Amino acid sequence: MEHTKPFMSFFVALFLFCFLFLSPLVSTQLDYTYYDRTCPYLTKIVRNGVSSAIANDTRVAASLLRLHFHDCFVNGCDGSLLLDETSSVKGEKNAIPNKNSVRGFEVIDSIKSDVEKACPSTVSCTDILTLASRDAVYFAGGPFWNVPLGRRDGRTASDENGVIRQLPSPFEPLANITAKFTSKGFDLKDVVVLSGAHTIGFAQCSTFKRRLFNFDGSGNPDPTLDSSLLQNLKSACPNQDNSDSNLVALDPASSTIFDNSFFRNLVNNSGLLQSDQALMGDNSTASIVMNYVRYPLWFFRDFRASMLKMANLGVLTGQDGEIRKNCRAVN
Repeated sequence: MEHTKPFMSFFVALFLFCFLFLSPLVSTQLDYTYYDRTCPYLTKIVRNGVSSAIANDTRVAASLLRLHFHDCFVNGCDGSLLLDETSSVKGEKNAIPNKNSVRGFEVIDSIKSDVEKACPSTVSCTDILTLASRDAVYFAGGPFWNVPLGRRDGRTASDENGVIRQLPSPFEPLANITAKFTSKGFDLKDVVVLSGAHTIGFAQCSTFKRRLFNFDGSGNPDPTLDSSLLQNLKSACPNQDNSDSNLVALDPASSTIFDNSFFRNLVNNSGLLQSDQALMGDNSTASIVMNYVRYPLWFFRDFRASMLKMANLGVLTGQDGEIRKNCRAVN
């Protein structure tokens, strides 16, 4: 019996090695206690900044969540979307999917300023954005999750073609959107649950107006759209160019509350975006939608998991990238 002890010790040691050094979080050098010594008040500073911003503008919660998604989905979570365009840096802000659409930059700038005062040149803009999006969901009534930290900021940004090629569009068929998600390592459940982020926020009329007046070039409305919703949307988005930038709540019943009513809207043919409503046109995604209607806690549980997966996309760690002093410019 004594002879088995060295072998048991070896296997325990081997297991611990695999768990610690081959796990996804360690392989990317992210850690839940990364700033505990170097910036111990980081999470409090970010939380206060987000809370103050939402108090001034309830739309900020959705804006920060979308800002995080648009940054991470294009070449990974590296803060590239936060960069202003210069002669040497092609900014993502001015790409068609982002220009005059993505917002919340000033909130991140303000939080970064406060963080720099507390712990200069220590915390990346990418980690601040990741924490801010988590807090935004929580303050809107959604789930809370712990965020591993240690991301560094990128020194470059993608060009417009790169942004368009990678970001899902509200005008694309579900198959195309799913392909973009799977190319990033997501599965079908991630597609549905992350679409649920549209339970808060607003959309410009230009993103869905064709459903109201010229669906698929027919000259008629989308026949699947709820008739009462159709009339309300036509009033909010008249068939003229100057209505394109008008805003309509993605979830009119609770546009500032993070809940599962987005999925109930889909079941009732009241999804605002065609790409969202398409989730009910496929048996696989429709069954997931129905689960989130019946079991809202499942939605919260799966949303946490998908957000953690997204926050780990293509992160820079170690000596890669940098810690920007100003989120809008490389050092």
